[in-house]
Amino acid sequence: MPDPRPPRRLSLEGKLALTLVLAMLAGALPAFLLGRALDAQTLALGVAGALLVLLPLALWSARALVRPVRDLLRAVTGALASFRDGDFSVSIHSPADDELGDLVDAHNALGTVLRDERQHLVQRELLLDTVVQNTPTSLVLTDPADHVVYGNLAARQQFNGGRKLEGLTFGSVLADCDAPVREAVLAGQDAIFTVPIDGQEESFHLAMRHFNLRARPHRLYLFRRLTRELGRQEVQTWKKVIRVISHELNNSLAPISSLAHSGRELAKVGDLDRLDRVFGTIEERARHLHAFLLGYATFAKLPMPRLQATPWQPLLDALQAQYPFVRVGTTIDQPAQVDPAQLTQALTNLLKNAHESGSPAEAVELDLRTEAAYWRLEIRDRGPGMPPSVLTQALLPFYSTKRSGTGLGLALAREIAEAHGGRLALSNREGGGLAATLYIPR
Repeated sequence: MPDPRPPRRLSLEGKLALTLVLAMLAGALPAFLLGRALDAQTLALGVAGALLVLLPLALWSARALVRPVRDLLRAVTGALASFRDGDFSVSIHSPADDELGDLVDAHNALGTVLRDERQHLVQRELLLDTVVQNTPTSLVLTDPADHVVYGNLAARQQFNGGRKLEGLTFGSVLADCDAPVREAVLAGQDAIFTVPIDGQEESFHLAMRHFNLRARPHRLYLFRRLTRELGRQEVQTWKKVIRVISHELNNSLAPISSLAHSGRELAKVGDLDRLDRVFGTIEERARHLHAFLLGYATFAKLPMPRLQATPWQPLLDALQAQYPFVRVGTTIDQPAQVDPAQLTQALTNLLKNAHESGSPAEAVELDLRTEAAYWRLEIRDRGPGMPPSVLTQALLPFYSTKRSGTGLGLALAREIAEAHGGRLALSNREGGGLAATLYIPR
C-alpha cells in the first residue's frame, strides 16, 4: 500500500547539519575578510569580536532546535499518563514534517486504536452484564478477602431482599441463610441442596469456580434453581415407574399364566415329572416378582426411624465386612442417636454404589466427623463421577443409569437421611470420583 504522506523535506539530522554548516560559514567568512584587510593584531581582535557575536547566536540556534523536541516530549508524556488513567481521547498536533511528525502520527493512531477497542469492550461488557443480570441463576463473585464484588439481580433477591450485595462479606450474607445453604458453600465443592422458600421445598445446584481477575484470585458461586426441572423429571420418573412395573409384571405373569395352562394339561395326562418342573418355574417367577415388588414397597412404606444410642465402631465394622473401605478421620467414641437398621441400609447402598462405580476397592473411603450440629459421613470413590445432568436427578426415586438398576438405592438413602432430620448430598470430586455426604443430626 503506497504511503499517502508527501515525501519529507528535511530530517532532524539534516536540520542539525545545516545549522552547523551555516554557523561555521558565519564564523569563517568575517575572519577570512579581516585577514585579508588587516594585520595580525587587528585580526585577533576581530576574531574575538566575531566569537562574542557568534556565541549568543549558537545558543539561540541550539534553543530553537531543541524547543520543538522538548515540547513534543512533554506532550507525549502527558498523553501517555492519560492513557495510563484510561483516557484515550488525547491527541497531539505537530506541523513538523520530520521524525517528530512521524512520532505524533504514531501516537495519534495508537490513541484511535485504543479508543475503538475501549468502545468495543464497553459494548461487550454492557451486553454481558445485561445477560448476567437477567439470568435466573444467582451469581456471586467474591475477592480474596471474601467481599462480594459482584452479585446479579437473582443473587440480590435470593440473599439480601433485593438490596445490593457489593461490599458485604459473603460470610455475613450466608449467616442469615438456611443451614443447607451455608453447609453447601462451606463444603467447598459442587453440591445439590434443598431449602424451604415460601412454604415449599426448593432444590438448588451450587457450582463454585476459581479464577484470577486482575492478577488476584476470585471465587464465583452459581446457584441454579432446579425445582421446575425436578418437577418435570418427577413426572417423567413416575411414567418410567409405571412402564418398569408394567414390564416386570408382564414378564412374570405371562409365563406364569402359560405354565399354569401347561400344568393343567400335564395333570390331565398324569405327567408328574414335567408337572414338578412347571411348578418349580412358577415358584421361581413368583419369588422374583415378590422380591421386585418388595423393593418398591420398602421405599414407599419406610417407617419412622426408631432412635437409639448406637456406637459408631461396631456399625462401621459390620459395614466393612460387607463392602471394604478405608476409614478416614479420627475415632469417635460418642454414640449417635439413630435407627441402626435404617442407617446401615443407607450406608450399605452408598458403599455398594461406590464399589460399582468402577473405582478401585482400595480407593473407596468413609470419612466420619462432626460438623456443627451434624454427624457428617462422606463416602468417596475414584470412579468416573456423574455428569451434571445425572447429578441433578440421581436422588430421584427410580432414576438409574444402570442397565439392571431399580433407581432405589440413592433415593432410599436420601429418604432415610431426611427421616432422621438430615440430608444427603452428592458432588463430584477433583481428580475424578464421587462424594456422597450423609448429614445426620447429633
